[in-house]
Amino acid sequence: MSDRGLELARDKMTTAGVAPAAIDTFSRFYRLLESGATGLVREADVEPLPQLPRAHDLDLDDAAASAALAQTAIIKLNGGLGTSMGMDRAKSLLPVRTDDQGRDLTFLDVIVGQVRAARAATGARLPLVLMNSFRTQTDTLALLSRYDDLAVEGLPLDFLQNREPKLLADTLEPAEWPADPDLEWCPPGHGDLYPALHASGVVRALLDAGFRYASVSNSDNLGAAPDARIAAWFAASGAPYAAEMCLKTPADVKGGQLVVRKSDGRIIQRETAQTHPDDLEVSLDPERHRYFHTNNLWFDLEALAAELDRTGGVLELPLIRNEKTVDPADGSSPKVVQIESAMGAAVAVFEGAQAIEVGRERFLPVKTTNDLLVLRSDVYELTDDHHLVARVPAPLVKLSGVYKTIAQFDERFRSGAPSLRRATSLTVDGDWTFGQGVVVEGDAVLSDAGTARTVPDGATVTGAGVVDAGGAQS
Repeated sequence: MSDRGLELARDKMTTAGVAPAAIDTFSRFYRLLESGATGLVREADVEPLPQLPRAHDLDLDDAAASAALAQTAIIKLNGGLGTSMGMDRAKSLLPVRTDDQGRDLTFLDVIVGQVRAARAATGARLPLVLMNSFRTQTDTLALLSRYDDLAVEGLPLDFLQNREPKLLADTLEPAEWPADPDLEWCPPGHGDLYPALHASGVVRALLDAGFRYASVSNSDNLGAAPDARIAAWFAASGAPYAAEMCLKTPADVKGGQLVVRKSDGRIIQRETAQTHPDDLEVSLDPERHRYFHTNNLWFDLEALAAELDRTGGVLELPLIRNEKTVDPADGSSPKVVQIESAMGAAVAVFEGAQAIEVGRERFLPVKTTNDLLVLRSDVYELTDDHHLVARVPAPLVKLSGVYKTIAQFDERFRSGAPSLRRATSLTVDGDWTFGQGVVVEGDAVLSDAGTARTVPDGATVTGAGVVDAGGAQS
């Protein structure tokens, strides 16, 4: 059964023009999958990460910081479609802020602004290179064409993430879905960075152009702006690889973490999908596991090139088995397995890999409309260098299911986000449409009234509900 499934999958990928390194990576994971591997990392087999150096404590001179940034390239993972928010194109094309002229700025516009500002401040060439997917490339490059000063001579603006077939859960053969053949394919997770880099030749091109380091992060994390001080720390460390980690807060119930494997003392990554249900509670305990992974990574490009050449781009990363339906929007469609891997798992591949504790300002991802509401609100200020700076601690926002998709969300916030600067939390049950100039205070709650309701213009939302502009409560 499995031999046939792998043969069919390899043929499908070859016909579609998938890179040989990606096909070989898929084949390795397929054999792990058929052997029953789950990729689970049990709590009994690991220890927590020890105390890390703190980026806020770094004592580095400006010259060293500028010199390190001058040798750094910025790589952004830009293959995500935002399907969990009902999107069918690159999530990074979603408007996230407005500028002083009232123009919408997408994630990509803000990222470009950060890169251009860092170039102006330091004189670094600072190339920006995106890892796109076959679903995000065209729209992304169309947006970037607005910026005629962005490209660095001799270097591409992007390279393509690979794709792989979804596998039927019962046979491990490639799924077929004639209603929408695109849904027969899935991205291999951000661990695909390595075979994609190998196939594209981007690492060698960066080295040939005089760059030594790369800062890699997700395009939906606008906190991961170019940082000369972290670049200098990484350059001075001599490490081949480093990960940025944050201290956990009550909002951090998902995401990867680094742990120490008891058997050999090696630092490894454990994703949520690799955590056994019995271990989930302790894995989230901030007293035991203090840090979570931001997915911001640093690479010594010479060490990365050597490892990619040695392995042909097939790094020995652990398997992540992800079970879904072939059509994510149709729970009755056939069950499939998606083979995935995490790029952060390469921490176990590179001898001497390190980690550093960074501030929360380095981690501002948007995974849900809850996150988007906070980022669009007055909690954050967009500075002249396109950094998003929190002026007060960000409140914890929980919106009901009617706000899940972008279309549903935007319909209920037609006048923009409410003021959240005086809020510690906002919980919205039921269906509420927000008027203009709404202010949220304290631990605010909007209860499910059973029918659609409106928060009037100028009203205040508190723990007791809505107080309209005239002081009346509803």
